[in-house]
Amino acid sequence: MKNNSEIWFSDSQTDSVCLNIRVTNQLYHGISEFQEIDVFQSESFGKFLVLDGEVIFSEADEFIYNEMVAHVPMAVHPNVKKVLIIGGGDGGVAREFTAYPEIERIDVVEPDEQMVDVCKRFFPDTTKGFDDERVQVTFQDGLRFVRSREDEYDIIINDSTDPFGHAEGLFTKEFYGSCYRALKSDGIMVYQHGSPFFDDEESTFRSMHRKVFRTFPISRVYQAHIPTCSSGYWTFGFASKRYHPIQDIDAERWDARGIKTWYYTTQLHKAAFMLPNYVVDILREEEKL
Repeated sequence: MKNNSEIWFSDSQTDSVCLNIRVTNQLYHGISEFQEIDVFQSESFGKFLVLDGEVIFSEADEFIYNEMVAHVPMAVHPNVKKVLIIGGGDGGVAREFTAYPEIERIDVVEPDEQMVDVCKRFFPDTTKGFDDERVQVTFQDGLRFVRSREDEYDIIINDSTDPFGHAEGLFTKEFYGSCYRALKSDGIMVYQHGSPFFDDEESTFRSMHRKVFRTFPISRVYQAHIPTCSSGYWTFGFASKRYHPIQDIDAERWDARGIKTWYYTTQLHKAAFMLPNYVVDILREEEKL
């Protein structure tokens, strides 16, 4: 039961499932050239960002996504100098990469300048990576940016939102092919792969794996449990020209760095690629097509 004084935000994950979060205050509402932007304050998740009615991240669980996106490829690739983050306007992924002194440049390509400004205002701990002099932010469409790059990056992260609206082009066969060309001969791409749990989202999950599997010689999927993501179960794609995410991890080297994490460990890294059978079945079906 909810009394009349309670305010709840509802994130419709499917036509029949909603994530309801009780909020104490709406801190921001605005409409940019690309999307509707809201920031809410809640008791359970702290502040959380909403784009076009969908929860993107919260203060309580953003570390899970950002650590799993950044540290997995960094524990595998032996010599990272240049990183490209497509999307990433909240700064969380860039923040994680700034923990590595050997990285010389981190390019963040985000089309929505207003979203970056909102995140800087309300989520300073997430956006503090933007203060690092190695981080360069370009306000541009990600597909247009990556088309003009070749043999330039060691790691590319597709940190875009879901494959709809202005971000749709970042989940196409053309985009993945452009990322392949933009990577160096031993480059790695990591991308958000969505959740296969609900039937409504399974087709998108299948489509992403099918396209990447046919573009990169090594293509694997790994998982994390993130409360504000759809069904609480989220996956990521690991695509590489040379390195295998489990066979080529240098756990001893990564552990010796002493990087403070709340979620990622090198043991969890290996376990994250051990997927439930129903997910394995979906991936194998797409690989056979």
